[in-house]
Amino acid sequence: MALGAVVRDRTALLCLTGLLVSGFGTSAMWLTAGIWVKSLTGSDSLAALTVCAMWAPVLAGPALGAVADRVPRRALLVTVNLVMAGLVASLLLVGPDDRIGALFAVLLVYGASGVLLDAAEAALVAHAVDTRLLGDFNGLRTTVNEGMKLLAPLAGAGLFTRYGAGPVVVLDAVTFALAALVFARLRVREPARGRKAARRGGTAAGVRLLRGSAVLRPLVCAGALTMLLAGLNGASVYAVVEDTLGRSPAYAGVLYAFQGAGSVAIGLLAGPLLRRLPERTFAAAGIAVFAVAVGVRAVGGGPVALAASVAIGAGLPCVLIAAMTAVQREAPDAVLGRTAAAANSLMTVPNALALAGGAGLVAVVSVQVLLPAAAVAGLLTAARLGGRRRKHGAGPAGA
Repeated sequence: MALGAVVRDRTALLCLTGLLVSGFGTSAMWLTAGIWVKSLTGSDSLAALTVCAMWAPVLAGPALGAVADRVPRRALLVTVNLVMAGLVASLLLVGPDDRIGALFAVLLVYGASGVLLDAAEAALVAHAVDTRLLGDFNGLRTTVNEGMKLLAPLAGAGLFTRYGAGPVVVLDAVTFALAALVFARLRVREPARGRKAARRGGTAAGVRLLRGSAVLRPLVCAGALTMLLAGLNGASVYAVVEDTLGRSPAYAGVLYAFQGAGSVAIGLLAGPLLRRLPERTFAAAGIAVFAVAVGVRAVGGGPVALAASVAIGAGLPCVLIAAMTAVQREAPDAVLGRTAAAANSLMTVPNALALAGGAGLVAVVSVQVLLPAAAVAGLLTAARLGGRRRKHGAGPAGA
């Protein structure tokens, strides 16, 4: 019933539609950019740097999030999508000699625009959607995101293989333009934010709010630690495929598909669960499921590995959904963009660092040692988060 209420809410439906449309193009471009660079240069290192270019702006999350607190958020969603549509389309006009440099420049702006859009959308939804439905909205957001990651990269790679980069660039530009049209249809009366209030605390206001909040700090810290472990797990996936399962590297795609299916499922269940469980309990349970599955993956055979992938996909997003729902509920509107961007940065940067560092760690540490150790760390994180909740006493679900 609540999921139906989210879909019937015009603002929530339009935000989800905009995310669906732009997310399809983004997911397609994410993979295609690396393939494009590899085909032009033959360099694996440069191809890998395309992902780094899109991730790098996350480090500036608190500063970029401040923009969402200082300008009308609906206008920001429309403007950023239109600018990105034009910028991506401009890649078609760049000559061969400048194409690599131009592509990396666009990818950097691409990453910055993603931070801006996420912060503006989180703040806009927190104001426009019923507080009781925020968990359902964030769960559906996860379902949409993960669904696009399952479908769009295949579409992008297929287009590139058959027709080259041009159609993928056009697809991405068109999806940005369509998302701008969707967000332009939003009818939201945003609260008046005075210039002084919007600048209160500077760009670090979101970080300070997270650090000082007894509700948000444990969730975001647990999310950061869990995403660090997720990065180590991701870095070890090819070692698991070859050493534990005895499969070719391409089988990693099967594991990722099952993991995505688990994330899609938990996105649909997150809202109902968050109405029955406190946010920290929901997050701790998800971290525990994720941790056990990571440990099992190191020793299991084919069916066990597939089941573990589903469990990883289902458990991992729980703390992220819980943390963002709490941010939208707890943070004042004047600093909500900065707080949402800071929370996203603090929870995603460890994942990127662990992916990079884990690649070297896997070369010297067996996955039969690394993954169980990560599982133990995850279970300790879950126990601490859940224990902190019990220490402060029981409360209403979602509190």
